[in-house]
Amino acid sequence: MTDTARRTTSWRSLFARTPDVPPRPEPGTVTLRATGLTVRRGQRTVLDDVDFQVAAGEIVALVGPNGAGKSSLLAALAGELEPSAGTVKLEGHALTHWNHTDMARRRAVLPQSHAVGFPFTAREVVAMGRSPWLHTAAAEHDDTVIAAALAATDVTHLAGRPFPSLSGGERARVALARVLAQDTATLLLDEPTAALDIGHQEAVLRLAADRAAAGSAVVVVVHDLGVAAAYADRVTVLDAGRVAADGPPRTVLTRELLTEVYRHPVDVFDHPTTGAQLVLPDRDRNSDAHS
Repeated sequence: MTDTARRTTSWRSLFARTPDVPPRPEPGTVTLRATGLTVRRGQRTVLDDVDFQVAAGEIVALVGPNGAGKSSLLAALAGELEPSAGTVKLEGHALTHWNHTDMARRRAVLPQSHAVGFPFTAREVVAMGRSPWLHTAAAEHDDTVIAAALAATDVTHLAGRPFPSLSGGERARVALARVLAQDTATLLLDEPTAALDIGHQEAVLRLAADRAAAGSAVVVVVHDLGVAAAYADRVTVLDAGRVAADGPPRTVLTRELLTEVYRHPVDVFDHPTTGAQLVLPDRDRNSDAHS
């Protein structure tokens, strides 16, 4: 899957000279920025004065305990959750500047749930990702892009199957293929590996890394702190709706901070062979704390 995923980075060249496709931001250019973002639901503040940004060419992992505000932040960045205060800008303009189609040509969103109300086939679901490009020159390449997205997520063999008949993991991969087929400069992925086995988890994360290497800005919500350490260029730690830390994994993912944020002993160390940063619950310390 990795080789196939790398080949998907050539999609950009298909559209390089079509006037309907917005130019891709240069590497390092901030594509999505939140400033002073506050979101309230009833009497509860779910995001409190959050500053956040992601740039073309990087993966930012959103981590934190349940209820920290990760999915709420992603929804606000996507324009699906209206802020009570603060601003969100996509490619330099407030979200209200863009109509639905223009926004969909610039950012794609993978939600946590993957329900489809009708028995569309897997290929038809992936093809929905091409709808923003209807009646544009880019639509000439729909079949090529859809085939590449199916191959990249290892679901080509499921193309003719009704989406509701698929397993949870299969639906998750088809939903990701839809996001890839949308072919935007910014990807917002909410727990893309939650329903996947370990092999497909790694394949999806490598695919996200390949897209970032090709110039996309990728924001991914993950629960596995080891995944954040392994794949993210930056990690944003949320706690009770606020940013507790933001920076490179080795700076942010420390034993002290994570133990405080998760209210559970956490151990951070380097793999004895590869040197990779590992983040695991410290079960010995937890046992001592409850003995």
